[in-house]
Amino acid sequence: MPATPDDLFAFLDEMGVKTETMNHPAVFTVEESKSLRGEIPGAHVKNLFLKDKKGNLFLISALEDTRIDLKSIHETIGGSGRVSFCSADQLREHLGVEPGSVTPFAVFNDKVGKVRAILDKRLMAYERINVHPLVNTMTTGIARDDLVAFMVKTGHEPAILTVGEAAPVEDS
Repeated sequence: MPATPDDLFAFLDEMGVKTETMNHPAVFTVEESKSLRGEIPGAHVKNLFLKDKKGNLFLISALEDTRIDLKSIHETIGGSGRVSFCSADQLREHLGVEPGSVTPFAVFNDKVGKVRAILDKRLMAYERINVHPLVNTMTTGIARDDLVAFMVKTGHEPAILTVGEAAPVEDS
């Protein structure tokens, strides 16, 4: 049975990690989250759950405006050939979350260590990072170093890599 947000918060409390969580209507895309979150300080994240041709699994967390080239990202993350998105069933099986709720916190549910966690360097420039706490009806702010410590404690020491670049700002 996958962990609940309460399980996650209890684990973070045991680690002595302080977080701030805001409840909101369900959001499924970065665009939806932009319209609902208001002025929450810190970095806002997009997450990709990918697999390569050999079935290796990768969870990439990057700033929400990061453009990631799926045709070449395997070279950066150490994948075997091109990557593709995992299915909803694979998401549930390996990360214990539903589509729209992908988060670096989901490594909490990967008890066998099959998922390789990757945090983008641009994201790591922020002191505070905002992510879903296993569900897309909440956003939790956590200190960057506490997020990394959490991931390490779950057996998922993240690779810090440049996975993309900022999307160009469009003129209105």
